[in-house]
Amino acid sequence: MKKKKQLRSQRSIDITGFTFIAPWLIGFLGFIVGPMIASLYFSFTNYDLLSAPTWIGFENYITMFTDDARFIQALKVTFIFVFGSVPLKLAFALFVAMLFNTKRKGVGLYRTLYYVPSILGGSVAVAVVWRELFGREGALNDVLGIFGIEGTSWVTSPDFALSTLILLVVWQFGSPMLIFLAGLKAIPNELYEAAAVDGASPFLQFLKITLPMLSPVIFFNLVMQTIQGFMAFTQSFLITNGGPMDRTLFYAVYLYEKAFAHFDMGYASALAWILLLICALFTALIFKSAQSWVYYESEGGR
Repeated sequence: MKKKKQLRSQRSIDITGFTFIAPWLIGFLGFIVGPMIASLYFSFTNYDLLSAPTWIGFENYITMFTDDARFIQALKVTFIFVFGSVPLKLAFALFVAMLFNTKRKGVGLYRTLYYVPSILGGSVAVAVVWRELFGREGALNDVLGIFGIEGTSWVTSPDFALSTLILLVVWQFGSPMLIFLAGLKAIPNELYEAAAVDGASPFLQFLKITLPMLSPVIFFNLVMQTIQGFMAFTQSFLITNGGPMDRTLFYAVYLYEKAFAHFDMGYASALAWILLLICALFTALIFKSAQSWVYYESEGGR
């Protein structure tokens, strides 16, 4: 009898719990799991939205790697973008966070101002501003002209367009900067005081105290920024539209073109699954390498 009451009580608790998470669960199944399963099926079909999908097996994947030069170009551009922008962005965010980790007047205001680019970075307004700054008649060329240097249209030049987009992403350092700042404030001040007493220079303190203590935060930011880098879309789509000559053709932009400009949904689904596998592979590599450079205090410094 007592067991029955316990079972009823536990069942009531379970039902209450499932009721609370039901909205999220329905959304997760309906808007994430469902579309993913549908996308996996479409990736093995020839589907143009207007007619019924036709099963073609691995043909989309084979075509992608053997007869699609733009796919290879999109991969190349995206890898350069990720490997160029992520380290620069994290380094700059850490540098600014260390500047803000001081007790000076107006630091709170500056933190807010430096976070604004992260909120506006992907908007149409910023794309227009970026075009004006780096266009042929832009402000950057005006400044260069003062020193007698002839500028160019940085966003339409095949040699400089990708670098300009990387610069824009580095400028959006607000989110990782705030996370770095929270991590810096969690490092005990006593460690720096003891190191200073022992004669350690600020650079040595940074290498031996700040970086090891901050390694879990660096790890988190590295994973998040790497995934965001592979999924980058708005910078290329809004500012250069993948050009010039596909020099800024991000993978996500090419996927969008295939899906909504060419209506080749089967091929676009295959592209999406390859992107998912790339993100999963690099995330797994970062997790694997973390065993050698990320230190957790709860695990005895390992």
